[in-house]
Amino acid sequence: MALATTIARILLGLLFAFAGASAFFLTPPPQPGLAGTFNDVFVHSHWSLFVGAAQLAIGVLLLINRFVPLALTMLAAFLYNSLAFHITMAQSSLVVPLVVTALWVLVSLKYRALFALLFAPVPIEPRQSEENVTIERPSSAGR
Repeated sequence: MALATTIARILLGLLFAFAGASAFFLTPPPQPGLAGTFNDVFVHSHWSLFVGAAQLAIGVLLLINRFVPLALTMLAAFLYNSLAFHITMAQSSLVVPLVVTALWVLVSLKYRALFALLFAPVPIEPRQSEENVTIERPSSAGR
């Protein structure tokens, strides 16, 4: 499983590093219908450069294996938007974001303990001691 996770992380990193860098050098091919109109606005407003920079950063973080949970959190937002775009405007190419989402899930499973903290009903507050930082749940005595 560790090998599959590493391969998935590297594939995601390469995919998003390439996609992010290509925003600075390539213009996407025209698409028909509403998807084409959306992409025209996206490219001509230069919004694609901001998105490309974020995708490039995510790809690099995944490739160098640093801040992977942060990169996966940022990537989740891109995947949500990509799925929304393909479901509503470009159903014929929906398989690509579905495959990328499957890779994301595979990599995210390794970090599920860290993501579990995001879904805690009561936030965990850090408390610093002299030797190290510990994390404690707030006491329920004051409730």
